[in-house]
Amino acid sequence: MRRVMAVFAYDGKNFSGYQYQDGQRTVQGEFEKALKRIFKEETESYGAGRTDTGVHAYGQVITFMVKYETMYDHDVKNALNANLPPDIYVRFVKTTEDRFNPRFDATRRIYHYFILNQQEPDIFNRSNYWWFPYDLNINRMREAARYFEGVHDFTTFQKRTKGKEKDPVRLIYRVKVYGFKGNRLILVRVEGLSFLRRMVRNIVGALVRVGIGDWEPEKIMEVIKERRRTASSATAPPEGLYLYQVDFKPVDQMHYINTSLWSETELLEGKEWFKAFG
Repeated sequence: MRRVMAVFAYDGKNFSGYQYQDGQRTVQGEFEKALKRIFKEETESYGAGRTDTGVHAYGQVITFMVKYETMYDHDVKNALNANLPPDIYVRFVKTTEDRFNPRFDATRRIYHYFILNQQEPDIFNRSNYWWFPYDLNINRMREAARYFEGVHDFTTFQKRTKGKEKDPVRLIYRVKVYGFKGNRLILVRVEGLSFLRRMVRNIVGALVRVGIGDWEPEKIMEVIKERRRTASSATAPPEGLYLYQVDFKPVDQMHYINTSLWSETELLEGKEWFKAFG
């Protein structure tokens, strides 16, 4: 037996998120059904990240054990695509080390968020973008995006949940805003080590508030410092969000911290992830 990693894409509109949930259609659930059909037994899988209901992926990464030594990597890819539903597609498969875990070994996760900024909707692609019919100032959004970069306590931008909250301190490498088709299609690209639940969608929601003129760009620093979810309640809908890529190569974290507009570096004390990759 050997461990492989698969990089795959999925259209999230008909899934109740990535992670397995009893009685729900999930990406992990469909993937493990396919593995069971191929290997004739239950096969555990480990993903690089969890996406919410309606969120898409182009570069999700999953690992699992291959039972048959006679199956080469391309055979595994072909077998998976023959057994997976049409809204999941495996782009490639590669043999990896037995200890490899995409969740803990990832050094960079890149999310793309698409906004369709025009007066008329595109009804044939309504599950692929956030249709926003009001004027957005892309230059103001770019200016505001810089305030998210660096080390910060992102309590303001995490989903409130019952029970124990996750550590809200995160390192964001870059947040970029691009315009296409005369700025009718806007792409927000967010790169970081890891993210809190709904953090990227909440970041996009805040950038849109800046884009329509509700907030000045520097307001982003203020709401980050408030560390209250109610300080920035805007959330972008799930259909515009894509897990675009997961990287595993070493990252010079200090480069991103030192080149950020501002960074709460005092929050790094005791952070194991920073010691590992810094």
